[in-house]
Amino acid sequence: MANAKAELLTIGDEILYGQINDTNSQWMSQELDKVGIRVIRKTTVGDNRSDMLQAFEEAENRADIILITGGLGPTNDDLTKPLLAEHFDCGLKMNLEALEEVREFFRSKGKEITPINEKQAELPICAEKVSNTLGTAPGMWLERNGKVFVSMPGVPHEMKKMMLDTVIPKLQKFYKTDMIFHKVIKTIGIGESWLADEIREWEKALPEHIKLAYLPSLGQVKLRLTAIGGDMNQLKADVEEQIEILHNYAGKYIYGYDKDEIQSVVGQMLKEHNLKVAFAESCTGGYVSHLITSIPGSSSYYQGTIIPYHNELKANVLGVKEETLKAHGAVSEETVIEMSNNVRKLFNADIGIAISGIAGPDGGTPEKPVGTVWIAYADGEQTKARMLQLWKDREVNIKATAIAVMNLIRITLSKSIEIKN
Repeated sequence: MANAKAELLTIGDEILYGQINDTNSQWMSQELDKVGIRVIRKTTVGDNRSDMLQAFEEAENRADIILITGGLGPTNDDLTKPLLAEHFDCGLKMNLEALEEVREFFRSKGKEITPINEKQAELPICAEKVSNTLGTAPGMWLERNGKVFVSMPGVPHEMKKMMLDTVIPKLQKFYKTDMIFHKVIKTIGIGESWLADEIREWEKALPEHIKLAYLPSLGQVKLRLTAIGGDMNQLKADVEEQIEILHNYAGKYIYGYDKDEIQSVVGQMLKEHNLKVAFAESCTGGYVSHLITSIPGSSSYYQGTIIPYHNELKANVLGVKEETLKAHGAVSEETVIEMSNNVRKLFNADIGIAISGIAGPDGGTPEKPVGTVWIAYADGEQTKARMLQLWKDREVNIKATAIAVMNLIRITLSKSIEIKN
């Protein structure tokens, strides 16, 4: 069967109550994707008989593979085993192999097994045991009409061991699936709808086996290409060919791929060309510098930061002229131009970056509403400033400004490096 579809069922009130996070589903999705099994739905169900039975039935109607985690403990509120037996219309019976594995687990820990723990070896008669080498709850493999149910513990390290050692290899034999290859192209400086318009013709011409998804986030849009077929090397080559074509449409917005982050890409550009940068951050309070210094090796291109939050510091420490502040205000093109040039000299850097704005939620005026931010770049040969019109959310404005600053550095360096080369 090509393109087997899987549904993930997570069992437990504690997840619905928000007491623990469901990290299992994300990990399972990633591992299934590697072997060509596509997850079509993830569902969390509480410890409730009718809800669980309904979830089993609906999942079986939708998917080829139903992977269940949780509800395998030895207490009365753990319902997965008896309800799977009911769903498959078979009873529970002590599995002697499972019982010996549970007993051996307790012996290895120097503990006595209790009757309630022995009951964990009771499995549906119609189920095949899946060994749990790291815990006391065996897993279960059940088949019906070409569909597969697998029930595993909710404890992450137990589930992962079971998936990698037994479940995934067995699924690969049961279903002959196509391979799936993903490639993420990261863009910056253009919104989703504008980008979609720019690349419309390219998207329309994509081969049938390659699909495109837009993944927008603050100040950035990721494009995910997903190729499906029988030859992984060919899939990779096909995707790379499409990316080459995409550069003709949106190359100036592309800054990286897959796990690349804008701060690491900018840092690499600075490092490769032996440039040092310094920052004067007002409304962002050092957040841009935090991003820059989060990259290992940033000391080779990062000189330092001053955070002149108040006007007297802009004047007395950074050297912005009093008349500039009085005539134009702290949030102005004139002020950030002086800030960027002065911080470059103050820290003996090649590039000076300045930021001044009204992050919010208060402090705006009709002329300069909340979300008004000025940023500037100076390198001794050129100085450029940009005004951003952002939102009324303080945290969002700080992060959006940081992304805009990174992009300003990226664009300016790309152009100046191209000219110098």
